[in-house]
Amino acid sequence: MFKKEGSNMNNKVVKSHRIITALQNLSLTEMRLIQLAIIDAREQEAGLQTNKPLKIHAKRYAEAFDVQIDTAYKILAEAGKTLRSRYFKFINYRENEVETNWVQQVEYIKKEARIEIIFTVAVVDEITRLSSHFTQYDLEFIATLNSIYSVRLYELIVKWLSVKQTDVFDYEILRGQLGIGVNEYQRMTDFKKRVLDLAVNEINEKTDIKVSYSQEKNGTKIVGFKFKVNKKAQKTANTKTLERDADTADMFTIEGLTDKQLGRITRSPQFIKDYSDRISASSDINRDMNLWSTHFIQELKKDATRFSKRQIRDYLDY
Repeated sequence: MFKKEGSNMNNKVVKSHRIITALQNLSLTEMRLIQLAIIDAREQEAGLQTNKPLKIHAKRYAEAFDVQIDTAYKILAEAGKTLRSRYFKFINYRENEVETNWVQQVEYIKKEARIEIIFTVAVVDEITRLSSHFTQYDLEFIATLNSIYSVRLYELIVKWLSVKQTDVFDYEILRGQLGIGVNEYQRMTDFKKRVLDLAVNEINEKTDIKVSYSQEKNGTKIVGFKFKVNKKAQKTANTKTLERDADTADMFTIEGLTDKQLGRITRSPQFIKDYSDRISASSDINRDMNLWSTHFIQELKKDATRFSKRQIRDYLDY
């Protein structure tokens, strides 16, 4: 994991506030790749350019996020298939909504176990033309977060650390900023349990800040959330917490799940939708649900953290 080196900028992710608050749909692994690309461009003094690729090796990813090298190989290969289609929306300096992809080109070099990406013009502009409107944070503080919701919430609120309290986040906008689909977690109880409370608990457990929230209402309807954010007492940033909160631990792993439950998960229509792109269209696995289920049960047992589009147990609810 990373180590601080005085006050230098090593391993700091720096993004403009427009990108931080944008509506986006990156997976956890895709978000991590973009974070690494931003850091490495600075450390290598290569800068971000729209005509020069940034290289990320599997070993670099494995070391940064403490995963097995084989897992890193697979993550880079999968990102080569999906990252190109990811996009986000933001409000530009003219107060107009802009929709753009994160990257304009992705290449996976299998023989060298690396991926090369080229950011779009909008991303390069927002990251390199920062002026005073930017957010920066140490990647080491979020490297062990297992939920994309935790990473996104951390990014959204860490800039408020100096004033210790955020403005009100509109509920509908916050959903988009966290990458939640229109048809996902539509009930407020589900949103709070599966997204907000999950993210707050993990941030409080693993990062350098402490977070709590209050609800903003219009009558009896919850219309937004306000967050309090404070710096934790100084401690070694790369120290790992070995014990998870009892209420949230099962959301990140397959511990306690039987093969029968894993089979049900792999047959979930939402699971199939989320991970069908991992199987070649010509594969026999796509034509036999038993083969499909057996394959993905094995993959879940190998490394469940690779399945991060939503919490594993959510797929049981169908």
